[in-house]
Amino acid sequence: MYTNSAEEKSNYRWVICSLLLFATTINYLDKQVLSMTIDDHIRPDFHWSDFQYGLITGFFSLFYAVACLFAGRFMDWIGTRRGYIYAICIWSVGACLHAFCGLATMEIVGIDSPEEMRALEAGSTIALAVASTSVWLFLVCRAILALGEGGNFPAAIKTTAEYFPKKDRAFATSIFNAGSSIGALASPLLIPLLAELYGWQMAFIIIGALGFIWMFCWMYAYERPERNKHVNQEELTYILQDEEISDAVEEKEDEKPIPILRCLTYRQTWSFVLGKFFTDGVWWFYLYWAPSYFSTCGYSMKTTTGKFLVFTLYTIVTILSFCGGYLPKYFVEKRSMNPYTGRMRAMLIFAFFPLAALFAQPMQDISIWFPAIFIGIAGAGHQAWSANIFSTIGDMFPKSTVATITGMGNMAGGIAAWAISIGAGLLFDYAEEQGEAFSFFGICAKPAGYMIVFCGCAVTYIIAWCFMKTLVPTYKQIKV
Repeated sequence: MYTNSAEEKSNYRWVICSLLLFATTINYLDKQVLSMTIDDHIRPDFHWSDFQYGLITGFFSLFYAVACLFAGRFMDWIGTRRGYIYAICIWSVGACLHAFCGLATMEIVGIDSPEEMRALEAGSTIALAVASTSVWLFLVCRAILALGEGGNFPAAIKTTAEYFPKKDRAFATSIFNAGSSIGALASPLLIPLLAELYGWQMAFIIIGALGFIWMFCWMYAYERPERNKHVNQEELTYILQDEEISDAVEEKEDEKPIPILRCLTYRQTWSFVLGKFFTDGVWWFYLYWAPSYFSTCGYSMKTTTGKFLVFTLYTIVTILSFCGGYLPKYFVEKRSMNPYTGRMRAMLIFAFFPLAALFAQPMQDISIWFPAIFIGIAGAGHQAWSANIFSTIGDMFPKSTVATITGMGNMAGGIAAWAISIGAGLLFDYAEEQGEAFSFFGICAKPAGYMIVFCGCAVTYIIAWCFMKTLVPTYKQIKV
């Protein structure tokens, strides 16, 4: 530990937070390459239906769900320094492998060129073979991507618990969690351009390679705060203000994670798990289907308007979501609430933001920019909610078990995301086939399908908050 007696405390915890922000940004860029290239590049090459695209995104969520459970336990066992390196290395390899699915499909099916594959007659035997083969290959790549990406949030939340006192954790979490918005914000401007200039394959490779650069930065910068030469005594005292410093160092060395089966006996675990189950699928739906939604409205990612619609959506998400970290800090410091009470008060407020999604489809007839604005407000509500629900783990569980509980919650969220993605794909294909015969609230065909999903997405946060408040009405820390 660095013991310089300088009067002003160091602020190295924010350097660590910035690295978490960049890792999360890369994480979401890697996720978004598929959704940003699906309608203009990948679907024409492989002749996929909405159901097949939903199958790929849905099973990625399922792979991610399983990976999160084991990744959380893995991070608590091996520590965030090495664990994060393994995670980002695996997901970067998985991201790059997507680029080779086209070559592998042509080799397996017996097609000589991408042009020949793209020119196949839709519905023909060989086109169906191409679609089926490529779906399986993408599923393998998505499984590898999910295996690595499952470690991001358990590692990031555990690092936040190590480097920030409880009152600052939601704010720190909102900062690094904004990487998901920044990644989604950069993707419509960066990924379609890369795909148009160099092909969709190179888009996967270039974005995937960013993870390897981050790896080397993390290896140099990270050590636990009590051992980090860049953290002086004043900053360490600030970080550990919630506990006795002498006990804290001993805890980090000796405390073991709570066994998973025992974790399941706590109401606090189920509060977090249900909160993630009801809400994570909403964000994943917006992430994967928003570009396709705007394409359905006539604005693909090849058009300038299409790119700026997605950019506008995530600009709103990015700006508003920072309130997610500040509001509970205000309740704790200005209203003298304990961290959990302040967080739950803030989460109730943010639970009403997603109701904006109810207006997205009805207002589309007035201007296509209204859906971008309303989905952006709904997405901002999710990100603000997410920053706080993650921080409830550090409030109630010992640091040795934070990543484990994070993984369990992310697993529940991944299962919900799998269900909504598969269901949305089936619904959209069915609505498109039925045409004007399929209607919902006076909206017909495929847009009616989107309206149904938007309605479901709008109300889930209020439901989730009610479950969480019922299970854990007041702050109660787990003692082991």
